[in-house]
Amino acid sequence: MSYRILLFDLDDTLLDFGANETNSLTCLFKQYGYTFSEELYQIYNSVNKRLWVDYENGNISLDVVLHSRFSETLSKLGKDVDGMEWENVYRELLGGGDQLLLEGALEICQRLSSTHRLFIITNGITVTQIKRLKTSGLYHFFENIFDSQSIGHSKPSTKFFDYVISHIPNFEKKEALIIGDSLNTDIRGGLVSGIDTCWINRTSQPNSKNIHSTYTISNLLELIGIC
Repeated sequence: MSYRILLFDLDDTLLDFGANETNSLTCLFKQYGYTFSEELYQIYNSVNKRLWVDYENGNISLDVVLHSRFSETLSKLGKDVDGMEWENVYRELLGGGDQLLLEGALEICQRLSSTHRLFIITNGITVTQIKRLKTSGLYHFFENIFDSQSIGHSKPSTKFFDYVISHIPNFEKKEALIIGDSLNTDIRGGLVSGIDTCWINRTSQPNSKNIHSTYTISNLLELIGIC
């Protein structure tokens, strides 16, 4: 199958969000006088994941996620903090740090941008994601960036993908491929929207969600044989 339009997820697809997140959280908690231990990370991670799942399922707004995740985390330690203040500092750290590219990200963007139309589709904050793309050196490879904050809907909602489709000139579903690491947001989003998908499964994780992708790869460079 030959594709002309490639829709890339960003975090943990092209950029190493995990490393960036850990560095940013460490600096954030240190700034407020806390040591960011593994135990503290597990508390934050549990709160954060629950809120993002609720957001992706359409149960809460993005604002609720951003206003709540740090206040809820610290409340479990018996602390009352201004969640939005913490969020603003975290966003500055997240966008301003070194954006580590995942293996093959730069090469695949360089190679495919000369023959394909590349776009970003991300559940994230507009300013932060654009800043991270620019810092990483990937920004200029992409024709447009679609983020859930700007659109008002998140992956895997059909409303998110309907917006993307309607804002890409000369879009044809049969010529498009969604590329991402998340079965629940990227691959499910493609299934409900009728767009082929490519699941990046770097660590050979079992597919326990019964969400089937058109393709499965372990390295971004394998896209060359698909696209």
